[in-house]
Amino acid sequence: MGFFKPSSDPVSTKVVAWLQSLIWVLIYGGLLTLILGLFVERVDDDMGWTMVAGGWIVASLGGLLIYVRSRIGVES
Repeated sequence: MGFFKPSSDPVSTKVVAWLQSLIWVLIYGGLLTLILGLFVERVDDDMGWTMVAGGWIVASLGGLLIYVRSRIGVES
């Protein structure tokens, strides 16, 4: 399973802390936008679906970054 080996280059804890903050901002911001898009859809269909799609993409990016975070090494 060589494909799933973690990175050999350790990353500083400052970068990891920044990445973790970014992950949660993306997830919560994306989900909030998605929910607001569902409400806006009742008034303006095009804008609502644009917000839903954008929120889904942003929240998915946050989920992808969780995987990236789990694969990087942290220097001690």
